[in-house]
Amino acid sequence: MSQIFANDHIYIKIHDSEVPWLKVYSQQSCKEFTECDSTTRQQIWQLLELIEREMLSYYKPEKINIASFGNYKPQVHWHVMARFKEDSFYPEPMWGPKQREANLDLPSMDGFLKIVLPKIEQILK
Repeated sequence: MSQIFANDHIYIKIHDSEVPWLKVYSQQSCKEFTECDSTTRQQIWQLLELIEREMLSYYKPEKINIASFGNYKPQVHWHVMARFKEDSFYPEPMWGPKQREANLDLPSMDGFLKIVLPKIEQILK
């Protein structure tokens, strides 16, 4: 999982998966979202909206999944995934039972990052 962006409040990592999947973390060591300072909460909401919008436009998925669990890692973080009817797990969650073998032919993550990273930098400046 590689980090693609960071500032004083948040950082973003790519989750290695067959579907486009980013994770947005708080820099603060917070177990719950309400423990984050207001700037961190605001930036997370802005990022969730931006990443969802850009994934919809770029990948044209069936659905975007956004989740925050943190049961294994009690650190505030959000998962943002583009889901496709043809992916290996759809309609189950990506950590659920595999439904089929899939080989998705999707636009590249590098191409997506070239579009989304400048927009992230712009809204979080």
